[in-house]
Amino acid sequence: MQGKMKAIRKPSAAPGLEMVTVDIPQIGPNEMLIKIKATSICGTDVHIYNWDTWSQGRIKPPLIIGHEFCGHVVEVGQNIRSVQVGDYVSSDSHIPDMTCPVCRQGMPHICANLQILGVDRTGCFAEYIALPEVSIWKNDPALDPAQASIQDPMGNAVYTALVEPIAGQSVAVFGDGPTGLGAVAVARAAGASTIFHVGKYPARLAIGQKLGADFSLNITQPGTDVLKTIMEATGNWGVDVVLEMTGNQLAIDQGFAALRKGGRFSAFGIPQGPIQFDLNKAVIFKGARLLGINGRLLWETWFQMAGLLKSGKLDFTPIITHKLPFDEWQKGFDLMTAQDRQAAKVVLFPDPQDIT
Repeated sequence: MQGKMKAIRKPSAAPGLEMVTVDIPQIGPNEMLIKIKATSICGTDVHIYNWDTWSQGRIKPPLIIGHEFCGHVVEVGQNIRSVQVGDYVSSDSHIPDMTCPVCRQGMPHICANLQILGVDRTGCFAEYIALPEVSIWKNDPALDPAQASIQDPMGNAVYTALVEPIAGQSVAVFGDGPTGLGAVAVARAAGASTIFHVGKYPARLAIGQKLGADFSLNITQPGTDVLKTIMEATGNWGVDVVLEMTGNQLAIDQGFAALRKGGRFSAFGIPQGPIQFDLNKAVIFKGARLLGINGRLLWETWFQMAGLLKSGKLDFTPIITHKLPFDEWQKGFDLMTAQDRQAAKVVLFPDPQDIT
């Protein structure tokens, strides 16, 4: 397809982004061209927008960013077999090579030569994107575009929560960002017995309550004692499962302290630097299982998420707080960086008529 498109890119090694007009990408024999219907802003995009230390060491401007989207296939390469023009699709942001030893041992989500959409290669903050077949997920045609666009980050929540069975277990979710909220929703949909949600932004904790949290603990409120509340509510045993979504030292400390002996600690949050904890007390002597979570299992996590969404037990709608035209991207980033964190997920629509 020939022509021009709008795109949001990181133009240079400095804070900020810009909207530009560029050529529609041309596809190769193993790629497809997708017309973007909805794309959502991720915390990673905010890091790139702010040009923080991580971004400075990883991003090579100029680069079209963004990695969460849904859309329709409008063109396919000659070697494409599983996807047709017209298919309603999303993509996992982790694009594996499928040939390295890690991929060949069944772990393509942590491929040794992994490329991340909108970080290592051209992203989806555009009207069109070209992608390889290996990264494509076919959506249920009935799935709302706003929810379809946030499956990649919500897949993090699904993987973090369901890496081991969670039904009938008590769960503590640390973090009230979008993935933390998603973890609350998944834990409730999967049959957790009691859910403790720990955060610091009232608007987001209120969303957590809508999603099924039994206890909502705001660490900024005077008198809030996270550990005391959890221990009293669990008969002084502690929770069966901790889902750590922040990477914050205090949350990690509280999470390990709240975990019962023999419990499971899923570590998803990314610390800004090295953290410290007592390995003996937190893990070894507790017989705890500490599991690192990176991305989503390809494609087990996506099948789990699709099944839960189709069942009606899982609904990410409360996490989508704002829907904006693509041209209002700056407003979207202003919302995502506001001090009060009234926004959770902000979804952008290239065609404003698609906003419902």
